[in-house]
This record gives sequence, C-alpha cells and structure tokens, in this order.
Amino acid sequence: MPIYEFFCRECNTIFNFLARRINTSTVPDCPQCGKKLKKQLSSFATVGKAKEPGDEDLPAGFDESRMERALGELALEAEKMNEEDPKAMAHLMRRFSAKTGLALNENMEKALSRLEAGEDPDQIEKEMGDIFEGDEALPFEFKQARKEGSRQKPPMHDETLYEME
Repeated sequence: MPIYEFFCRECNTIFNFLARRINTSTVPDCPQCGKKLKKQLSSFATVGKAKEPGDEDLPAGFDESRMERALGELALEAEKMNEEDPKAMAHLMRRFSAKTGLALNENMEKALSRLEAGEDPDQIEKEMGDIFEGDEALPFEFKQARKEGSRQKPPMHDETLYEME
C-alpha cells in the first residue's frame, strides 16, 4: 500500500497519507486547516541515506531535500521545454537557482544573460567554454546571506500517517 506525501502551503507542513490502492488522482484536504493539499515528490529516498564521499563538502545549511524537490519539479518542466530555445534554457537555470538557494556564479550569470539577449549558444560556448574547467567549474555558489523574511522556513513534517479516502 503506497504512502503519498502532500504539502500544505498555509500550514507549511508535509503530511503522509496511506492509500489502500494506488491512487494518483486523489488530493486530500489538509488535516489542520482544511485547504486542498499539493502532491509532493516523496523524500523517502533521502531518509537514512548513508553519507557519500564529498558530502562533507556541502556548505552548512544546505538543504538536500530542497534540491531534490527542485530537481523533480524542474525535470517535469524541462520535458515540455523546446530544447532548441536558448532563452527557455536560461530561464530554467534561473528557476533552478531560485528554487534551490544556489546563486549563479559571475561567469554563469554572464552566459545566461547572453542567452537571454538572443546570442548564439555555440558562440557563447566558443568564447566562454572554459568556465566549467578548473576552480570555477561549478556554475553555482551557495547563498550565505539571505534577506530576513525573504524565504519561507523549511516545511515541518507531520509524523501522523493519515488514511486517504
């Protein structure tokens, strides 16, 4: 019997619902406030995950589950996107940055700005191809400073297992 996760924006809480059968269309109401919930990609794969080499390099405060949710959401968006549209690709990268809290480094910012301005992606790569080599290999930087109140707190997890009707 599957367990589905749903998020309530109003309560900022993730709820677990047990379904007696596979049911991908039912969306329950929030057990706390009664509003409709939003289906959430399950984070069960991250629970109890063993540390992998390189995990110690992650910055303090990095939210791996937030990254996984963002990747899941944007993967759906990317499937519908025209891969030949450089502006759409730049927009997707900016959304990834916003959803994960990872800032674009200076070189990636320049490359995306050029894509958005309509420049030829091949020309940009020709001129800036080395931006993914050496110490500047990662296109993102962890955002240390956030404006107070500009981001919602991570969602709480209600430990109760609710029955899906």
